[in-house]
Amino acid sequence: MEGEPLSALCTPALVVDVDKVKRNAQRMIERCQKLGVQLRPHMKTHKTLECADIMTGGSRRCIVVSTLAEACFYADHGFDDILYAYSVPFDKVERCAALSERLDLFQVLLDHPDALEQLKKRPLRDGRQWHVWLKLDCGNGRAGVLHSEPEALGLAQAIAETEGVQLTGVYAHCGNTYNCRGVEQIQTVAQETTSLTLQFMEKLKAVGITCKSSIGSTPSCSHPVKDMAQLSEVHPGNYAFYDVQQSVIGSCSLEDVAVRVLTRVIGHCPHRNQLLIDCGWSGISLDGAGKLPTGYAVIEGHPHLKLLSMTQEHGRVEPISGPLDYSKYPLGSLLTLIPYHSCATAMMHTVYHVHSDGRLLGRWTPTRGW
Repeated sequence: MEGEPLSALCTPALVVDVDKVKRNAQRMIERCQKLGVQLRPHMKTHKTLECADIMTGGSRRCIVVSTLAEACFYADHGFDDILYAYSVPFDKVERCAALSERLDLFQVLLDHPDALEQLKKRPLRDGRQWHVWLKLDCGNGRAGVLHSEPEALGLAQAIAETEGVQLTGVYAHCGNTYNCRGVEQIQTVAQETTSLTLQFMEKLKAVGITCKSSIGSTPSCSHPVKDMAQLSEVHPGNYAFYDVQQSVIGSCSLEDVAVRVLTRVIGHCPHRNQLLIDCGWSGISLDGAGKLPTGYAVIEGHPHLKLLSMTQEHGRVEPISGPLDYSKYPLGSLLTLIPYHSCATAMMHTVYHVHSDGRLLGRWTPTRGW
């Protein structure tokens, strides 16, 4: 289908504008170069080789993953310096050990002494060490040991003092930037996370421990604060695709969003003043809970339409106000949905159709599973 228009695709279909992906990736590379920090891009949004190549500038080094399936996928295709940034699951320690013994640098993350005990029970072969990042909670309220708790420093010391284990770094995710609206709020959270991380690094230094520091989220890294230059690394991921959520937060403009879901009109329902489309939640996800003024997505070029609700394979579209002019939406006509959350939407598709200026170039196939 190379060279054909997007309209040649069967729907629903996830389409990726490769020029926007490259532009988004290059901007992040340049931001990090200007700050003087290492960019360690997160792969969880797209989970493809092609996009990983773009985000790493072709180096195939220094990436973050959220699942062991991703780690194995990238390792199998020549990537190295991989950080598995998920509190190490006890059922996957042996597989983590295999990657640690196989790659030049495979790194794990933990936030509990019991996880350290699991690593101690599985020493690596050939004199290798476990490379461990301590997950720190700096206000995000998800995984991580709370930065202010004495246990955080104690766990860092325990990691550093354990034979066969190296404290590689301290890792914080400022996912609380997702509650922000506008650059000022984003930078307030980014500053707080950066400051708390740097303060923790000073505590480590005071007890003779030196290691790397890393924070990340797409909002914080799209609008970095100066103090982030004192960090070792940053680890954003969504920025390659962006999405409506990021535009609402203030990370990007809607024009920066590189992904769309193509859908077709499959039904007219004048008794409900609605259209039916062939994209249900299995093609775009229910993330966002329909809280946008336009419902579950933005319908490109049709600001007066709302994706009101979805079942597995159907979407209900209606006008925000007034009667629907069905002559504008004949059966079989295409609509283009800009997703609320591109990570969730991408997970709904086993293949991405890549294009430039509306002409198909090929397909990217993501890895799946955990």
